[in-house]
Amino acid sequence: MSKSIPQAQPVTVSLQDLNSGSVPFEALTEAFGPSSLGIIVVKDLPPKFKELRAQVLSNSSYLASLPQNELEKLESPQSKYLVGWSCGKETLRSGHFDTLKGSYYINCAFYQDRALQNAPADEFPDFPQYTAPNIWPNPEKLPTFRTAVEDLCSLIIDTAALVARACDRYASVNIEGYKERYLEHVVKMSLTTKARLLHYFPTSPAQEQDGEEDDDWCATHVDHGCLTGLTSAMFIDEAEHLPSASISKDSPLPELSSSPDPKAGLYIRSRTGEIVKVNIPKDCLAFQTGEALELITQGKFRAVPHFVKGSRATSDGRRIARNTLAVFTQPNLGEEVQKGKTFADFAREVVERTY
Repeated sequence: MSKSIPQAQPVTVSLQDLNSGSVPFEALTEAFGPSSLGIIVVKDLPPKFKELRAQVLSNSSYLASLPQNELEKLESPQSKYLVGWSCGKETLRSGHFDTLKGSYYINCAFYQDRALQNAPADEFPDFPQYTAPNIWPNPEKLPTFRTAVEDLCSLIIDTAALVARACDRYASVNIEGYKERYLEHVVKMSLTTKARLLHYFPTSPAQEQDGEEDDDWCATHVDHGCLTGLTSAMFIDEAEHLPSASISKDSPLPELSSSPDPKAGLYIRSRTGEIVKVNIPKDCLAFQTGEALELITQGKFRAVPHFVKGSRATSDGRRIARNTLAVFTQPNLGEEVQKGKTFADFAREVVERTY
């Protein structure tokens, strides 16, 4: 990639406009249509968003700093490592196992009922990635972890439902036979929505290789759900600010004002093949399109190919971590994404295609 990084300006709408149903169809076409970047930014979020984002993304560093034996207790081989802690289980495009980031996967069935920790297993016993129950860290070690992430994920799903409602308005006018408010129903009633709390570990110069592919941190892909809610990334100097294991991890960490590496962040491969960087303001959420949304809208809205780059090592000894949260709103396994095709059918195809 050249030294000059093309910056894209995504379509931005306010939460008030979503609530009132006044987002113009032109804005939705520009955000999600065939020639779009496949992303929309939502501003003017509730006041609690700021503190929830700070706590949840700080907890990502706190979590990753736990001793290895404690992290292993948070793994779920039963769910193919798609519940709880995962590190070194994924392969990158280069074929190497990805040990440069850790993930914490959370089933968001609690959005329907705080007591629910997974989708029911009786109808779909062959989908443990959705039906295996959540695993939570010891509250004595990470006292705010569960409550903060449940609250933030719920806020993100609430906002995704409003974006979905705007898409439904567009689809009802532009797609013959479209089922009224279907996408909003899919987002609000889902028991399979999945959150992924990400921690890109601080890197050292020795870990970086010459000729590294631009997308080798998180290989270029499209999400297979409907709308993916994204927070902006938090950059933390862990060498200076991450306390020892003996200190209670119940307050946000100091955040760098910007990334020390201007290349770190979210990249989108545009419809013309150009790679552009998209910055999400700290006080906003972004929503990307996934393959299920493309199917539901019969191609009117398109899934977006994208990848992520973490922060490269600094020369001054700082240990900069990058933390973020993605919430993948997905249909229930029995919901249709295409006539005669359920999300379970589609998810099996994705697994076969990917693995």
